[in-house]
Amino acid sequence: MITPAKDIYAFKPEDDCYHQLSDDPYETETNWWSFNVPARKIGCWIHTPYYPNRQTCTWRIFAWDERGYDPARMAYYRKVEEAAMPADPDLREITFPGGGYSLKMLEPGMKYHLQYEDRDRDFALDFVHTGAHPPRRFEPGEPPFITTPHYDQLGHIVGTMRLDGEDIAIDSWSVRDRTWGPRGGPYAQSRKQSYASDLDRVRHPGGARWREIERERGRGRIQYIFGHADGSSGFLGFVRSQDGDVEGWSPMNGGYLLCDGTYGNLDSAKCRMRAFRDPQTGWCSHMQVELVDTSGRTMTAEGTAVSRMSEAGYGTNQLMRWDFDGKIGWGEDQDVWNPKHFERMLRALRAWK
Repeated sequence: MITPAKDIYAFKPEDDCYHQLSDDPYETETNWWSFNVPARKIGCWIHTPYYPNRQTCTWRIFAWDERGYDPARMAYYRKVEEAAMPADPDLREITFPGGGYSLKMLEPGMKYHLQYEDRDRDFALDFVHTGAHPPRRFEPGEPPFITTPHYDQLGHIVGTMRLDGEDIAIDSWSVRDRTWGPRGGPYAQSRKQSYASDLDRVRHPGGARWREIERERGRGRIQYIFGHADGSSGFLGFVRSQDGDVEGWSPMNGGYLLCDGTYGNLDSAKCRMRAFRDPQTGWCSHMQVELVDTSGRTMTAEGTAVSRMSEAGYGTNQLMRWDFDGKIGWGEDQDVWNPKHFERMLRALRAWK
């Protein structure tokens, strides 16, 4: 199991509750849950940021498959913004306002029951997330969460999803996470230095022009990938696209390697990912990943996107099929972009001369 460098950074039972660190209006605390149904090429998210100093929350639930990527064509999509929260909400047992889902903690840090129903759409969720390990909390200063506490947790998700009136079994290995602290507003703005030109933003100029645009610094690019075959094998990590080389390999950090049931922190100096993008959509079609943890264990993974969703047409979440260690795993590619940056990259990717 992963042992935090200092006990102060370890998850505590009270972290199942909401935190309030300041009176900052941009203070935000999230809870995010994901699962997949590979046989149906379905990915699903539940995500809720809570704004304690505004006493509101915004929740969204969506499921996607091959039928379409945008909210109008997704298998299911619903979002409720800035719903008034009750005073002193208890995240250990709560039903989110505005017709939202219910969440009940069954075992601190490890086991949770989630339920949701939208009768108008004949859609429902009822599942239990059981952690495969205690939450892995990032220490302050670990990118990309420099100041905000954050943790990830692999879990076994078992239950049912009703989609278009059909009950579909859920038996998935996937990830949940939590983050709390100021975000959005001025916190979403880049604090990097000014550049004389776009090319000056590129640490390693050269190579394909679309890759060169992708690795421009100060654009707020984040790419988060993970894949697991079961509770004993898989990986999770953040990709630093802005530090990539001319051949398309980008370093990774802030994650773990899971081999034979044992977790190890990624060695950021030795982990890397190379993505290949579809020239029609601009989204990753497949990728190669090379991983090394701090104890020297290695894993090579190759991923293929099988379905995707995009709320605004640029950034995307994709269900990924992964091949590693002779196994097939499933997970996601979360590819976050500034819209103007994405448009420039896509134009270069589509260029014909």
